[in-house]
Amino acid sequence: MAGDELLTVTEVAQRLKLKNPETVRRWLRTGKLRGVLISDAVGWRVRASEVDRLVEPANAEQTDA
Repeated sequence: MAGDELLTVTEVAQRLKLKNPETVRRWLRTGKLRGVLISDAVGWRVRASEVDRLVEPANAEQTDA
């Protein structure tokens, strides 16, 4: 998606209110979250829409209740 904001691992962790950014890295390595590893020095980048996709099922469960 053009113009979709790219987030760092730390930014993703903050948006998801996770205490440890390593959780985001683990999700990226296992495929639970999709992103691009730019390099070992730069790290991962994740589209904001991908973070939204990850939390959508949780939002759907809350609205169904």
